[in-house]
Amino acid sequence: AIETGFGYGQWLHGEAVAAGMVMAVDMSYRLGWIDDSIVKRVHNILQQAKLPTAPPDTMTVEMFKSIMAVDKKVADGLLRLILLKGPLGNCVFTGDYDRKALDDTLHAFCKS
Repeated sequence: AIETGFGYGQWLHGEAVAAGMVMAVDMSYRLGWIDDSIVKRVHNILQQAKLPTAPPDTMTVEMFKSIMAVDKKVADGLLRLILLKGPLGNCVFTGDYDRKALDDTLHAFCKS
């Protein structure tokens, strides 16, 4: 979503993935699927690698929502996300999550 919203070529693919990872970890924490130590660990690792830990300032919540609505991970009208569940490394690809957690994460990282 970050690459699409910000324009391909503006950010490297890895930079967009890094910022998306931080957002996915934040949402996983909001869902109660991981603890704060994992949030901090992922954030610190990406900071040490000098990778972005947030999307560009120009990305708004509405931009994210409109881009995610047509993302390749949408199937049968349901957005599936890659989130952490349990210890670091345990990922799930799921559409079964609280939509409020997604909204809260988007609002935490983007302008309204």
